[in-house]
Amino acid sequence: MISVDNIAVEFSGETLFSDVSFVINESDKIALMGKNGAGKSTMMKIIAGEQKATRGNIRFPKDAVIAYLPQHLLTEDNCTVFEEASKAFAQVFAMQKEMNDLNKALETRTDYESDDYMKLIQKVSDLGEKYYALEEINYEAEVEKALAGLGFKREDFHRQTSEFSGGWRMRIELTKILLQKPDLILLDEPTNHVDIESVIWLEDFLLNKAKAVVVISHDKTFIDNITNRTIEVTMGRIYDYKANYSHYLQLREDRRSHQIKAYQEQQKFIADNQAFIDRFKGTYSKTNQVTSRERMLEKLQIIEIDEIDTAALKLKFPASVRSGDYPVTVTDLTKTYGDHVVFKNANMSISRGEKVSFVGRNGEGKSTMIKAIMGEIDFEGKCSLGHNVKVGYFAQNQASLLDPELTIFQTVDEVAKGDVRTQIKNILGRFMFGGDDIEKKVSVLSGGEKTRLAMVKLLLEPVNLLILDEPTNHLDLKSKDVLKEALLDFDGTLILVSHDRDFLQGLSQKVFEFKEKRVIEHFETIDAFLIRNRIENLKEIDLKN
Repeated sequence: MISVDNIAVEFSGETLFSDVSFVINESDKIALMGKNGAGKSTMMKIIAGEQKATRGNIRFPKDAVIAYLPQHLLTEDNCTVFEEASKAFAQVFAMQKEMNDLNKALETRTDYESDDYMKLIQKVSDLGEKYYALEEINYEAEVEKALAGLGFKREDFHRQTSEFSGGWRMRIELTKILLQKPDLILLDEPTNHVDIESVIWLEDFLLNKAKAVVVISHDKTFIDNITNRTIEVTMGRIYDYKANYSHYLQLREDRRSHQIKAYQEQQKFIADNQAFIDRFKGTYSKTNQVTSRERMLEKLQIIEIDEIDTAALKLKFPASVRSGDYPVTVTDLTKTYGDHVVFKNANMSISRGEKVSFVGRNGEGKSTMIKAIMGEIDFEGKCSLGHNVKVGYFAQNQASLLDPELTIFQTVDEVAKGDVRTQIKNILGRFMFGGDDIEKKVSVLSGGEKTRLAMVKLLLEPVNLLILDEPTNHLDLKSKDVLKEALLDFDGTLILVSHDRDFLQGLSQKVFEFKEKRVIEHFETIDAFLIRNRIENLKEIDLKN
């Protein structure tokens, strides 16, 4: 049991949250929720011991293992994937080496009666008790199993970590965490950059193998599947619900309704008493009553209503010219990098108005196919865009293409056309750019902020073919809902690459699966594909052994 006792965080006189207390039990799977800036990541860092609270303490048993997965990971690149993952057992290996060294020392020493020899005996005894109490584990097999579960192929095990992208490095770090079998796992946006198969594996692991888990995530399906408790951070305090995210939303709405009712009753009470004070102030016979009511109002604790964005903002892609019948045609497309074959003899034709999904493990060629369609890479075979096609393309590096000298407002204003220009501030607000923020230059924005701004820009450009490569990685739940609604109403052609199952649901009628150097066409909705895929994947990956 881990206890959070009255923690508070203050920055430059501003209180982020105060007097926060809760207990994390062994079987708890907690979603830490709240709007951006509420203090979720700060609270997680405090629990992890990465940051100090202004006041309060985190209490946990002496031998408790707490594992933390932040968003910024591996910094050293001097070993293989297998070696890096094996660092999860570094403490065990160090203990093993120390035992061997101590036993060798005992074999060579002859001062049997000395104090030093007796101390050595005692040390061997104490360490041996700890070491031999450890469960007998085939560490190499455990590392292999975890790496395979998170999408690594056997030939990847002995490649240098420096050869892998940030998403794959995150998986290496996640492998180390899972192997430690910690008492508490803290995960900050663990599904970003991770393909659907690996997310399914992670869900199953957290549900069946992990003890306590606290997770921050904007992946609604993921947190619904794994959590049984939701802690909301809002307005400097927390609300604790024994419910998953979807149920929590209902309970929060009920709580807010009660708050509004209580607030209205209190405001009427204040108004009635203030009217009495104003009417009888200066009247001798009512002096005591007036004074009493004034004091009462001064001491009154004003009821606050939880902040919630109730703005009904509906975005639509601007109308564009009609494209030809087949905006995208691919014939016998092969792409290689040296001896490495990404895919071979791929074929696809995408009709006007069709919404399709590209799915598959990372590294199987989804982004490569998009680059081929966009004409950004060389390839063998044919790949062409149809008549009158105007492409809107959101790549994973889209943020880096923004003009750093423009302000947020200018960036959006230069692409906004017609009536939508009057809504620019509202649109930016929905994507978490409010108030004076819109005058900030792009150059001072974080990576996540730039990504959100690039998405806003794309939403305002008139296109008839949208190609989106992991568009939701840095979007909160509200922003994702706005984007999804706009995509559902989009009357052009859509190609979507995403690991976010909740976002994908209902968005495509056809699936192209990238698997084992092939591109397989499935004439089914993404929803049907995901259901079938989950069943098949869990058959392939046995976590129960």
